[in-house]
Amino acid sequence: MSQEQRDLINAIMTNSPLDLGGELIEQRTILHQMLTSHPLPDDVSSAPIMLGGVPALSIDITGQASHGTILFFHGGVFAMGSAEASVGLACDLGRRAHMRVITVDYRLAPEHPYPAATDDAFAAYQALVATGDAGQITIAGESAGGNLAVITLLAIRDAGLPVPSACVVLSPWTDLAVTGDSSITKAAADPALTPSALRIRARDYLGELDPSSGAVSPIYADLTGLPPLLIQVGSNEILLDDAVRLAAIAAAADVRVILDITPEVPHVFQAFSALLDEGDDALDRAAAFLRSNTTTLV
Repeated sequence: MSQEQRDLINAIMTNSPLDLGGELIEQRTILHQMLTSHPLPDDVSSAPIMLGGVPALSIDITGQASHGTILFFHGGVFAMGSAEASVGLACDLGRRAHMRVITVDYRLAPEHPYPAATDDAFAAYQALVATGDAGQITIAGESAGGNLAVITLLAIRDAGLPVPSACVVLSPWTDLAVTGDSSITKAAADPALTPSALRIRARDYLGELDPSSGAVSPIYADLTGLPPLLIQVGSNEILLDDAVRLAAIAAAADVRVILDITPEVPHVFQAFSALLDEGDDALDRAAAFLRSNTTTLV
């Protein structure tokens, strides 16, 4: 990765009008425009589906054989983002993994506070696993979607459902109390997130619920019984410690976990794979991890 690439990405993010803690309707529009401003590849299409009563998009790549399914949860601090806006990143991961991708349009706060998003995520998985072998299903998520991915795994385990074969989380927000040291030490380096914005959106999502509850913050939960887990994060993120602590807690619970820290890159840097060599390489590693842990091929 060149310094020029890093400088370009930082400039894009620093100069963006997006303020994750700002007026919500306006910021939802800005984020959607940012994430959908580039056309999808000609061979990519998406179709609306319902999974357990939850809207989602099924992403198809023309001519690509599918060796499993990725159930994908988008980011957006639980209050913005959408399945449509996540198609670019989701299909990039699916293409590399040679897997079909379904990205879930879970309900957003504050109109639909906790547990709406977690209920939707679980319902979508429950419906998906009812149609086939859990060994063919993987879960992935980015940022708040990374939180949902892990919380969904816990719900799957507790319900006694077959667990998916693997999980990948990109820059996961795993501590809604925002207590990690990196929320302070990386604040100047992070062009995307601020602790104050995270706390605003955590309140929107949780209301009066304790953000240190394991029901909403995976680092406070018992992670025993989770499938193989890959955690990717950039060293310039205020969420760096969210990833590091998640990996430590997972390892202590005997989960097979890989912590993959990329130096000097920002939040969800994989979304810049076309501009950033490290983003490109990280998606390749994530795809290889999913492929290697998919137990049954279709």
